[in-house]
Order: sequence, then C-alpha cells, then structure tokens
Amino acid sequence: MKKAMFTVLSAALLLAGCSSGGSKDTGSTTAPSASAAATAAASNKPVTLRVAWWGGQSRHDYTLKLIELYQQKNPNVKIESEYAAFDDYWKKLAPQAAANGLPDVFQMDISYLTQYGSKGQLEDLTPFTTSGVLDVKDISENNLSGGKVDGKLVAMNAGSNALGATIDSQMLKDAGVTLKDDWTFSDLDAVGAALKAKGKLLGGDLRHDVYFPFYLRSVGQKLYAADGTQLGYSDDKPFIDYYTMYKKWYDSGYILPLDKLAQKKGVAEDDEMVLGNAAATFQWSNQFIGFNTAAKRSLDIAKTPSWSQNKALFLKPSMFWSVSKNSKNKEEAAKFVNFLINDIDANKIIMGERGVPVSSKVKEALMPLLSPEQKKVFEYVAWAEKNASPMDPPSPIGSVEVEKLLKDTAEQILYKKLTVEEGAAKFRKDANAILAKNKK
Repeated sequence: MKKAMFTVLSAALLLAGCSSGGSKDTGSTTAPSASAAATAAASNKPVTLRVAWWGGQSRHDYTLKLIELYQQKNPNVKIESEYAAFDDYWKKLAPQAAANGLPDVFQMDISYLTQYGSKGQLEDLTPFTTSGVLDVKDISENNLSGGKVDGKLVAMNAGSNALGATIDSQMLKDAGVTLKDDWTFSDLDAVGAALKAKGKLLGGDLRHDVYFPFYLRSVGQKLYAADGTQLGYSDDKPFIDYYTMYKKWYDSGYILPLDKLAQKKGVAEDDEMVLGNAAATFQWSNQFIGFNTAAKRSLDIAKTPSWSQNKALFLKPSMFWSVSKNSKNKEEAAKFVNFLINDIDANKIIMGERGVPVSSKVKEALMPLLSPEQKKVFEYVAWAEKNASPMDPPSPIGSVEVEKLLKDTAEQILYKKLTVEEGAAKFRKDANAILAKNKK
C-alpha cells in the first residue's frame, strides 16, 4: 500500500471525464428559491483545499491528474498538493497535527488511525454520508467499519487489499521452485536456498510491522490485546519461533543485509525484485501494479505464506482518506473524498492502484477496462474475500512506537547484539510499558 506505481493513462481517457457535472434539467421554468440560490452561490465561492498523500512517483503523477480533473469539474476549487514517500509523509504530518495545521484532505493509514482519530484531529464523516455529500449507498458496512474510531467514521476506505507476494515466476522456475498453494513461513528456507544457489535473493525483507503480526494470526495470536493496554500474547514462543526463522533467512543471505536495506527509498523502483535481484517482494496486493510497471516484465501474485493457517488471511483497507478537524472547508473536502471514491472518471485514472474500489458500482464499471495485470489484482482480492477472516481492530495509541521498537529489536537480533530469546523478552517488556499508558 505504501510503495506503489501506476501506468500513465492516455490523454484521451482523461479528457473523457472532463465534462462539467450539474443537476439534471427537469424542464421547469420555476425561479429558484432563495435557499437554492444561496446554495448555488456557495458552491461557486472560491475554495482552496490542501490535499496530501504518500506514494511513489507514478502515484504522484496520476493523483495530480485526478486533481486536474476535479478542478475542471469544479472551477471554483483550487487544490494545493503535498506528497512524499511513506516515512517522510508521517514526519511532515506530525508537526502539522501539533500545530492544528493538517491538510484539508489527507491519506490515512490504519497504523495511525487510532492515534489521530482518538485525539479529535479527524472530522466525523457521518453527517456527510447522511446528507449524501459522501455517497455510501454502494459501499458495504464491512468496507466502512475499518475507518471508524469510537463509533465515528473518521476515515473513508480508499480500496481493499490483501497480503500477497509479488513474484517473478520465471526466476522461481529457473531455480527449480514451485510454490505450493498452502505454502508457509517454514517453506521460505528451502525457497531461499534454491534461489541463493542461482545467485538470487528471496526478497529484500519482510516488513516487521506487517509480517510479525500476520505470523501471530497464523498461530492463533494477536499483536495487541483488545483493549490496547498490552500485547495480545503473553508467551514469548511466537516471537522466538518467528525471529529464529527470520534470523536464519538473514544469516543465510536469503534477504538483503541491513546496511543495504537502509539505503532503500521505500519505492517500487529500488525494490530488489524489481531490479531483478530477488524472486519476490512481500507486500499488499494494491502494490502489484506499481511493481509490475517498474519491473517492465510480467510478474504474478502468489498467496502470502501461511495464509491458510488459523484463517490468518484478512482483507484490509489499503489506505484511507480523512478530512482534518481543523479544515475550514469540510464540506468541499468531503466532496473531494466522494469524488475519489465514487466518480467513475476518477477511478478510470486510479484503476484500483489504491486498492480494489469499495463501491460496487465503480468496481462494475472498471471490470471491462482492466488490463491483464489489473485483473490479477482484482481477482486476487476477490479470492481473498472468500478466504479471509475478520481483520484485527485498528492499532491502539502507541502502536507506532511499538512498531518502531519491534523493528529496532529485530535489527539488534540480526546484528547479534541480542539473542532471539533476549529480544523477545525485551520487546514484550518495553511494548507493554508503552501500551500501559492507555489504561484508564
């Protein structure tokens, strides 16, 4: 979800969606009421919106096309764009939040949703769904629920995705590897060994904040307790088992050394699989198009390791759109979010890059237009929907700090500054201390 690319669409497709929107002409000759005239005047009032997002260069490029299209349809609106790679994005957003200067509309990630939502920094979008400014009639409650904090809809699901492995099938074939349908984390050792024999990597890495929680699901555990005041497990065995495997992959040279990993910018262009050095990248399904485009060769989506164990697989909002509480143009901000979610012309530009559309109407309109690569994403998410169990609740306050602690602890293990057992105990102790602050 975080390092995505997109094929630039033709100018003809963009122009096809540039007709001005308006109310349907009923043929009535009745003069507009005073309130209707006031509403029309308000809709023509110049408005400036700040809109922010993270992503790779191609996401930036097509989002600027979306903004251009929206401004053509709404000539009174001027949009100022702000964008960055994922890590830099949150570094920029934090001081803006502290100064009550968040953008009017901005991408939100589930890792930060509770942190921003519980502090009153995100506008409740429910009144806009009631008024119809934000149209949710073609969106299931399941797709809406992930954006709720304390019962308020503070984030609009931009699209659904699922964990998967983007793979170079030819490279795997050349290494004599055939992935089983129900392959597991323990199978990665044999796959990595076969690839290393051919001078290739398994992958750059497996993100600790993504794959350790997923591993916990596969063994019937959770990273966080339901009330968010402590970790969801009390026995260190899952941590020890996972990071014993991970350390073996690392020590065996199946994944990238930490010093080289630190040089990565977190975009598709510098991914080891894209560069032809690795057979896989373990990411979210919506990122497949970006990797496929950057790689300039045909790739495939494989099921994520251990997907079938304890029904670990789940559908996740790839990202959200939120409106800031401090916005002075909240209704116009909600209209822009509605445009991103429901406008057919807009979604002909997005084409599911931010996740498979949550609107059934939009999804249906896009199906005949999908490229073979895009179909792979839509079909994978459709398969995942049939094989998924409910996702975990939004991460609690302090989760960003816990995720950083997990990454730091894992690196200390890989650098042999801590044993796996010492790392497990340290992580549990320090993470519980962070989460204990949530106790009321």
